[in-house]
Amino acid sequence: MIFRQLFDRETCTYTYILGDEASREALVIDPVRELVDRDVQLLAELDLQLKYVLETHVHADHVTSSSLLRKRLGARTVVSAEGGAACCDRPVRDGDVLRFGDRSVVVRTTPGHTNGCVSYVLDDESMVFTGDTLMIRGCGRTDFQEGSAEKLWASVHSKIFSLPERCAVYPGHDYKGRTSSTVGEERRHNPRLGGGRTIQEFIAIMDGLGLAYPQRIDVAVPANLRCGWVHEDGDWVDPEQRDDRWAPIVLTTEGLPEVTTSFVQDLPEGVRAIDVRRDEEFVSDLGHVAGSELFLLDHLDRHAAAWDRQAPIVTICRSGGRSLQAARLLLSMGFQRVASMRGGMLQWNAEARPVER
Repeated sequence: MIFRQLFDRETCTYTYILGDEASREALVIDPVRELVDRDVQLLAELDLQLKYVLETHVHADHVTSSSLLRKRLGARTVVSAEGGAACCDRPVRDGDVLRFGDRSVVVRTTPGHTNGCVSYVLDDESMVFTGDTLMIRGCGRTDFQEGSAEKLWASVHSKIFSLPERCAVYPGHDYKGRTSSTVGEERRHNPRLGGGRTIQEFIAIMDGLGLAYPQRIDVAVPANLRCGWVHEDGDWVDPEQRDDRWAPIVLTTEGLPEVTTSFVQDLPEGVRAIDVRRDEEFVSDLGHVAGSELFLLDHLDRHAAAWDRQAPIVTICRSGGRSLQAARLLLSMGFQRVASMRGGMLQWNAEARPVER
């Protein structure tokens, strides 16, 4: 299995990527909005197709990038059914299984830090992703978002400490540079929940913490209840409703929009396919996509000046370089719905898709 643990220094948040080596399907746990470009780039470099974005809870310390990842990569968002985020694609409950290729994670509801906290256990019980429910030698606070020390103690003991001792614990945060622990370690050494502490002792510890009001809670919680929507000009903006939802867009590291060859093969009605190669390339052995229109890149701005700026357009070339240039040009001219076909006609032919010559 492919596994990466990523870190946000600003909020001390861990984000996790898990990928199935055979199918290349992947999931991301607890992504941070400001680092979405990092995560998209790494997924592309690892040749992973994002299937799910998993939240361990509705966070109060950072804003999720789940809507952005849904918009850019077509992933489905996952939040606890008790979390209150009605925007998610798949509300999950205890025992639900989320599959990515030949691997899967099992949902264990672990309320206490919030009512909607869940932990995700890898299929072979070698890893558990605990969010803020259980941290390394600590746990999440229980004094806001319907938190409950009694519920958290019960969740940890019944749903996490019941896992094998060797099971690696990967938390949602750490503030002292620690990356992981094990169930056995936390059972023995967690000063709040381990070492045989009773529920009464734990409640007394949590009641005596005297923590400050979370700095980001008033921004983060409302945004995360909307899967990371952005508050702009006095209103909540859903990234999915912006103009680039006409196609399953993936952004390059430079922020340019691309679509796959499979999307172009079944191009929706009204989408123009603009080939920007030279005349001789258009009729070469690589051929061209049926219905595509030929406009030399060097003259594209002159032709496009008369086109409808709202009409969706896919640009095509030999390998994807010139079509990205064309997409950049059209976007600079005010076109709203533009994308380059990733890999160009080389990729199209490699996948044995139908061509015209």
